[in-house]
Amino acid sequence: MHALLKPSVLVGLTALFAGLANADMTLTSSDIQAGMAMSKTHEFNGFGCTGENVSPQLSWHDAPEGTKSFAITAYDPDAPTGSGWWHWVVANIPAKVTSLPTGAGSADSSAMPRGSQTFKSDYGSQAFGGACPPKGDDAHRYQFKVFALNVERLELDENSSAALVGYFLHAHAIETATLEATYARP
Repeated sequence: MHALLKPSVLVGLTALFAGLANADMTLTSSDIQAGMAMSKTHEFNGFGCTGENVSPQLSWHDAPEGTKSFAITAYDPDAPTGSGWWHWVVANIPAKVTSLPTGAGSADSSAMPRGSQTFKSDYGSQAFGGACPPKGDDAHRYQFKVFALNVERLELDENSSAALVGYFLHAHAIETATLEATYARP
């Protein structure tokens, strides 16, 4: 009977490892939780908001085979603009990088990986711009997304719009993962 268990155990382990090999890419953060409200740390400082404007820590796992670079975006689909609001757009993150520390999106970009490129947010700066929904609005959704790309670099001008960068991100995405948090002004 002991000999009969061995093949079944091997079949089970093979299925487990095959499942792990095909695991979907995930995006996590030590600073924000999926479906939960972000802290004032991640609120913009300007436009009537008085937050600290600090980008959250982000980590991604299980990137697909063939990934040559990553990109990160932060987007508010609930902004009252008719087209949402781009809070952060970063591309050309080297494939060996799998996380960004808290505050990496600051204007000085000292914590961004070498070779990465930050594009203008809808605030007009090449940096992370925190949440700043209008006072009285219900909580807005903030979608942090990592893109696993099939190219090492997107050859785009630093003044490219977030929409143009987004077009190329979608054209070269192998897989994406999203972490969505919320925020309402107190």
